[in-house]
Amino acid sequence: MKIDARLRDAWETVTDDVRVAEEVGYDGAWNAENTTDPFPGLALAAEHSSRIEVGPSVAIAFARTPMTVANPAWNLQRFSGGRLVLGLGSQIRPHVTRRFSMPWSRPAARMHEFVTALRAIWHAWETGGTLEHRGEFYDHSLMTPNFVPPPNPYGPPAVFLAAVGPHMLRTTAQVADGLFAHPFLTERYLREVMVPEIAAHRPDGAEPLEIALSPFVALDEADREAVRRQISFYGSTPAYKPVLDLHGWGDLQTDLNALSKQGRWDEMVPLVDDEILDAMCASGTETEVAATLRERYGDVAHRVRFNRPGETPSPSRFAGLVEALRG
Repeated sequence: MKIDARLRDAWETVTDDVRVAEEVGYDGAWNAENTTDPFPGLALAAEHSSRIEVGPSVAIAFARTPMTVANPAWNLQRFSGGRLVLGLGSQIRPHVTRRFSMPWSRPAARMHEFVTALRAIWHAWETGGTLEHRGEFYDHSLMTPNFVPPPNPYGPPAVFLAAVGPHMLRTTAQVADGLFAHPFLTERYLREVMVPEIAAHRPDGAEPLEIALSPFVALDEADREAVRRQISFYGSTPAYKPVLDLHGWGDLQTDLNALSKQGRWDEMVPLVDDEILDAMCASGTETEVAATLRERYGDVAHRVRFNRPGETPSPSRFAGLVEALRG
């Protein structure tokens, strides 16, 4: 199991974070599209590291077009010496339409074509062939020599997709190299819903889909309460209701959603009881958390990134947990 670090959003911290991540012994380092565009920070991460993989977890695909993702990803793959993992997510409709002012429809089908178009663009650059992608959502059929980026001897980067529900899981299984599972997750949902869905739709002869988890971890009581609050926030979102439904907790989503619409955020937190918290979070000492993660996910996950909600700490925060999980 590979162990990944989370890079802080601010570009000023990327250099220190990625250096620490290599020193501690992480295998990869991810940033995210929260307060900053992820791609410039990844250029810094690539420049100031030599071993670990880097990538966004995730960049918002539907805030862009396949071409505006293909170009920075191609150049980061070349610049990093082949160490980029391109993580993409759809976001939800209100953010895509109202924050980014971009079109939204049939997100799983749109994402399927987005990745197909990405690969068509990369193939044209790699081979010098004609760019000819005409689809339902995207049309890329013009590529003149002036706009072809420098040659990339490492080939296109791996593409990971974020997915929770069955439709996006099927798309991920069909066209991606890996899956970024949402931290709002239980072992049971992973094993009973996600893994079978992936197996049923992975094309014959394709490499196994790499599963990357971001499980909540808590090393003290403050961590537990931060996770409880984050679960209450995520749980208010209808897209994540299937995780609760599987356990018979679906009514919680209805209650949380109603409170969130009234802005009663603090009242949402106590609704997440310890049973739900413990199903989604590994708590205890570093040794205990490592043991829980191995027991729950060791035979399923290909990589893991520790998730402690709130202000992102330096990768050094989990140095002991990295050592414990290695052991």
